[in-house]
Amino acid sequence: MRRSLEVWKMGTVNYLEALKLQEKLAGDRKALKITDTLLSLQHPPTYTVGKRETVHNLLIPDSELKSMGAELHYTQRGGDITFHGPHQAILYPIVSLRDIGLGARMYVEKLELTMIELASMYGVKAQAGQKCETGVWVEDRKIGAIGVRISSGITSHGLAFNMDPDLNYFKHIVPCGIVDKGVTSLKNETDVELPAEDVIQEQLIACFVRIFGYNDVVLKDKSVL
Repeated sequence: MRRSLEVWKMGTVNYLEALKLQEKLAGDRKALKITDTLLSLQHPPTYTVGKRETVHNLLIPDSELKSMGAELHYTQRGGDITFHGPHQAILYPIVSLRDIGLGARMYVEKLELTMIELASMYGVKAQAGQKCETGVWVEDRKIGAIGVRISSGITSHGLAFNMDPDLNYFKHIVPCGIVDKGVTSLKNETDVELPAEDVIQEQLIACFVRIFGYNDVVLKDKSVL
């Protein structure tokens, strides 16, 4: 069966701009104006809080964020507080779960598998978290985060995989609301010399395409948007 996906390679995008784009694309996907679409990008330093508004897991005053060059945004995704920033590979799938025959739980599990497969390419053994611990872990260190929104069967938000971000940013939050766990990166965990980040991001896209069974993929360079 033909399963089509359009991949937008976007470079670095401000968080609010990416949020507005996702909302527009999700509406277009619901109206059948576009096919399933995958946004591949990075963000400037940004903390985001999910719809449960667990801002108490931000450990510094808002006023200090500006001096760090970071922003704080409230979102309608699931999950707790998290950090997005340079050297972190982000995928935002705008897909119809009905069309690909997945429920919410299986969708999240496939996002986890996407990151697990990428980590394995570099000899890193990652795994899904325990109950109530979404995302992907190397032992008790989180290497990839997941926070999704599903509205009328259409997904938005998605996953963030730590290639080599500045992990000091994570010291200012309780990542994903889990107190006794750390955060790590592919650079920290692998013995392999990493290629350029755009290569890793392309590998992440390839893992997503394979795991979700897309066989008709169009790549578009949207970094000039």
